[in-house]
Amino acid sequence: MRRRHFLVTVAAGATGALTVGCGSTGMGSDNPLLRELPEGSQALNAYVRIDRDGITLITPRTDMGQGATSIQAALIAEELDLAWGSFRTDPGPPSEVYYNAKVVAEGIPIAATSDGFIARTARAGSGLLAQLLGLQLTGGSTTVPDAFDRLRVAGATARAMLMQAAEARTGVPVSRQRTENGQVVLPDGRRLSYTELAAAAATLKPPSDVRLKPRGQWRLLGRPMQRLDIADKSAGRAVYGIDLRIPGMVHATVRANPRLGGGIRRFNDTAARGLRGVLRIVPMPDGVGVIADNTWRAFQAAAKLDIEWGAAAYAADDAAIAAALKGALDDKHRDSRLCDEGDVDAAFADAEPANRLDATYRVPPLAHAPLEPMNAVVQLKDGRLDIWTATQIPRFVVAQAAKMSGLAPANVHLHAQICGGSFGRRLEDDFVRQAVQLAMAHPGPPIKMTWTREEDMTHDFPRPPALARARGAVRDWRVESMDLTIAAPSVTASQVGRLGLPNAGPDVTIVAGAWDQPFAIPHRRVSGHHAAGLMPVSSWRAVGASHNGFFHECFMDELIRAAGADPLAERLRLCNHEPSRRVLRTIGEMARWNQPLPPSPDGKRGRGLAFTLSFGVPVAEVVEVTATARGIRLDAVHAAVEIGPVLDPVNVEAQVQGGVLWGLDHAIHAGLSYRDGAVQQTNLHQISGLRLRHVPPIHVRALDAQAEIRGIGEPAVPPAAAALANAIADATGRRARELPLARHFDFV
Repeated sequence: MRRRHFLVTVAAGATGALTVGCGSTGMGSDNPLLRELPEGSQALNAYVRIDRDGITLITPRTDMGQGATSIQAALIAEELDLAWGSFRTDPGPPSEVYYNAKVVAEGIPIAATSDGFIARTARAGSGLLAQLLGLQLTGGSTTVPDAFDRLRVAGATARAMLMQAAEARTGVPVSRQRTENGQVVLPDGRRLSYTELAAAAATLKPPSDVRLKPRGQWRLLGRPMQRLDIADKSAGRAVYGIDLRIPGMVHATVRANPRLGGGIRRFNDTAARGLRGVLRIVPMPDGVGVIADNTWRAFQAAAKLDIEWGAAAYAADDAAIAAALKGALDDKHRDSRLCDEGDVDAAFADAEPANRLDATYRVPPLAHAPLEPMNAVVQLKDGRLDIWTATQIPRFVVAQAAKMSGLAPANVHLHAQICGGSFGRRLEDDFVRQAVQLAMAHPGPPIKMTWTREEDMTHDFPRPPALARARGAVRDWRVESMDLTIAAPSVTASQVGRLGLPNAGPDVTIVAGAWDQPFAIPHRRVSGHHAAGLMPVSSWRAVGASHNGFFHECFMDELIRAAGADPLAERLRLCNHEPSRRVLRTIGEMARWNQPLPPSPDGKRGRGLAFTLSFGVPVAEVVEVTATARGIRLDAVHAAVEIGPVLDPVNVEAQVQGGVLWGLDHAIHAGLSYRDGAVQQTNLHQISGLRLRHVPPIHVRALDAQAEIRGIGEPAVPPAAAALANAIADATGRRARELPLARHFDFV
């Protein structure tokens, strides 16, 4: 940490770590629900709204298919004693009250395994910084860790206020009351519904301290729950942003420069203006918008635009990207060296030549490619701007829209929608800014702006390409040294710059999932190098750990096998973190690691192990494959994770399985290529190839031995590619150090 950053962090922590109470649950005057509270409604705090028709729970973290709405609701409902599904949910208005206290901690250069004074102080300081910034953001697998205490306190506080209201009405003291299924139950059996008590409860001062249920008394948490969204999604009733229909709505699309940020030199809209249904052509700084009476006609008109684009301001093709990454490996581009133990140079030089390994690993840029293309509905009318869209950064969207339109933020109203996938893409607001520009050019009616699939693919901010130079040495059947130098564009500098936030210190994302691994290798060094001059990039599911898991664990596997050691036994010997050791021991049991794989009649079998600690979660995975005459077949996957208390075992299993499949599919098939500054893959079939028939059984075991709770949306991704590559090397004797693996192997 830089000295100034350290001093500020310590000072912030010393003034008081974040407390879960009135300030963080929206009690009193800071309750954003009070700003536009419907008549007849009562807001007991920022998370509980009650009217005559029932109870609404506010779930401000964005649901991108990961079950965020359900788990947030369950945390409140558990303490409020509501029957599952007996309430409504609402994402609530954008507000500083809904700040994410955990997300900033992911960017500080302190390993998750560190628990000393400096580590605790830095995390407290990062939480305070998030509070001061009002950083409402969904990402970094932080929804559950951030909400775990806060939402339970919100539910418990609302329950206490309702019981106080019951005491005032009946004279029965709170100590003799109990609650059940949205009712206060009195000793004589009388029941008072929360809806009839809400008005009186809302006038009471919230208690400053409430008792949360011990884990043994949970009714909802810790048990399989039917996710609130499953029935509607399965039946086609769920309304995504792209499904919205508003009376009087017109439709639009945009064609922007496929060379991101390249601008526009000239355009001719004669052919487009003459098409049926076209209402307006709108010039933009980086492209041209078309407003029409339906989406298809907007698409057709946009295709007819004759546009001359500006040149890319970054490396324009694959060869130039590769050269930039290679050039960034020199010392002048070094951004961080967060791990430097022992003397790797001396250990490498002293090793016998036969005991040295030197390797280079590469990964390509990757698209987010959510199933739902970017879209937004925007209406500018009578000094009010309304935005309907799915976003992970609601307050940033409001601030940017206010700045663009000249309106006060209070006159900008964001209506958050569920979204059809994101994987980090909706941490950006570029598509919303386009929609706001269209509304400013055509005020009055709601304008639904939808990107074509091709526009969505070519205007993504991808996961960065990355290059790793790996060196190491072995001695006496053990791993002696490991040196990783990783070059990649800075996600933090790119993304934070677009959001207008300050950026200081090293970019931890360049080395995340590599520098902080819990292995006591005697000589170990991990350096991060910033590769400048490449395309704008963004957060992608698991961010830097998504590719560093491949780099670190493939090279670890190479070193262990070169030493003649067992991949599991050597990792266990080196591991200096007990939760990680539990995960490694568990994966050994699950995969029956010490027993040979059953033979296959159609090829040689192999298995690979990989481990990555990311977002504070240790995850180990074993992939089993068969090298058949036609290609590699995936036979089975085993995954063990440690996340602390498991709130919904069914959803945790689904998240781990989804992360594994996401990692495997991209490892096998995915990669973006560039020509003349533009992405060449313009639709889904060009970046994915894993089909249902290819999916092996995926066995999951979630441990809950640690007290601290963690999120699981991303941590299962990083080990997947490495476990597969290690399994293929075991089965074939051929080591692939580049993704996607389909460039080197056939798959069946």
